[in-house]
Amino acid sequence: MTLDKVAPGQGGVITQVGGEGVLRRRLLDMGLTPGTRVSVRKIAPMGDPIELFLRSYVLTIRKEEAANIAVEGVGETALPRAAERRPEPSAAGGGRPAARRRGRWGR
Repeated sequence: MTLDKVAPGQGGVITQVGGEGVLRRRLLDMGLTPGTRVSVRKIAPMGDPIELFLRSYVLTIRKEEAANIAVEGVGETALPRAAERRPEPSAAGGGRPAARRRGRWGR
């Protein structure tokens, strides 16, 4: 099965990385190597791009790139806490550093 066919919340182990030349080299450089565990976090509403979790980081690739990656052992995966969405900054702080909130001269 290829990675573009895997549903969100499922994952497996990469068995083969296809593609030619620059595309294959780029996929390998991003950490998509045989033997790596990968899980699909989410898929965009139109089906492209696909957000993956592998090697403790999140990676987003195009559907056509995911079609070049073969996986096996596809099933439900429990994503570690590092893969969960981080909370938005609070409205009280305004998302700005303290020095900026006090004004130009610190008043």
